[in-house]
Amino acid sequence: MRTCRRLLSRRSWWMRLLFWSCAVGVGAASAAFALIAAYSEGMFHRLHEQAPWLAYALTPLGLAAIAYATRRFFRGSEGSGIPQTIAALSLHSHGQRSRLLSLRLALAKIFLTSLGLACGASIGREGPTVHVGASLMYAVRHIVPLRSRHANRALILAGGAAGITAAFNTPLAGLLFAIEEMSRSYEQRNSGTLVIAVVLAGITALMILGNYTYFGSTDAVLPLATVFPAVLMCGVAGGALGGAFSTALIEGSRRIAPLARRHPVALAFGCGLLLSLIGWLSGGATYGTGYESARLLLEGEGGDPTYPLLKLLATVVSYLSGIPGGIFSPSLAVGAGVGADLAPLLPTAPPAAIVILGMVGYFAGVVQAPITAFVIVMEMNGDSAMLLPLMATALVANGISRLLCPRPIYQALADAYLLADTTGPRQASTALPTKGE
Repeated sequence: MRTCRRLLSRRSWWMRLLFWSCAVGVGAASAAFALIAAYSEGMFHRLHEQAPWLAYALTPLGLAAIAYATRRFFRGSEGSGIPQTIAALSLHSHGQRSRLLSLRLALAKIFLTSLGLACGASIGREGPTVHVGASLMYAVRHIVPLRSRHANRALILAGGAAGITAAFNTPLAGLLFAIEEMSRSYEQRNSGTLVIAVVLAGITALMILGNYTYFGSTDAVLPLATVFPAVLMCGVAGGALGGAFSTALIEGSRRIAPLARRHPVALAFGCGLLLSLIGWLSGGATYGTGYESARLLLEGEGGDPTYPLLKLLATVVSYLSGIPGGIFSPSLAVGAGVGADLAPLLPTAPPAAIVILGMVGYFAGVVQAPITAFVIVMEMNGDSAMLLPLMATALVANGISRLLCPRPIYQALADAYLLADTTGPRQASTALPTKGE
């Protein structure tokens, strides 16, 4: 009887309609973000083709301006946004969470990330979309007060999962990412909220962007004799590089924290100069998300063997500059480059299959969420025939990465925001615990 009254109550239906509307809003915002980001990145690439030296000058000046705006007006919008979302799950008061999740920060995230792409930064929009989704969903509390910490956590998780789903068109990966990465202590009662948010946000994004697979479709299949060496090579190489990348971000953020606090604009300008140098060395291939480079490698169009290393360096520099922007897309591009470099070592295997394994190996090495890694790559390529090799590669890469970087990158970066809760909000973007803390 009590369950029936709860189902029929006006407040319950008002809450459901509000939640469903927010999930649709996350899908619409994610689709709009995708279109704006793609246009911004295209603008920079056209500028680089027509006036390369102007593009080289724009990068440091643009990053300095973005860093100034981020530190002066939108503190909390820096970086990927996934660490902020994870940290918000552990905070207890609305005031603490509001410093990391708000409609103001969501709008700033979309604008500043797109501006970073327009200036040539090696960043992605997928992590920021998680931040946007969590912020939009958490805004429900402004309309209907939620006293339960469980309810607030459920909204944040659902918003993050919906953001991943809408960004990649990968509903299963959105659910798994929320469970495996964002909430290491997942509660079963959140499952219904997560699924509904993922479905509504995913459908909304599809209605706007159309049905697509992120990197197109591939029918690559590994011959049985090459499965073991391919998995081992891509797992070890991807895990080692991914672990090294994560360690570079964590340790780099900690070491430059004093400089970032005192001279954030000068730091961003210096990082921009390095990005221009890397972009010049790569012929412009390291700018932006890396989506186009990864797609070409999957289609068998050979790339520069130095591309993975240069793209990795460009992504580290972009992140350390302190501007908003994620590492998902650049990591997938680096992984594709790793696979392309390894493909000649297995001439009997389809190059596209090794590229896919390289993507999942490196991505799993970076995020240390192996289930999410192989599911997201499988869904992005629409190729279930590679499921078992993808699973094995992700597990090998995860094990190798943990030897180099024992703490997952997003958890380590989230510690900065939790630590800032005791050291003061002004250090939120730079405080990182030292080793052993």
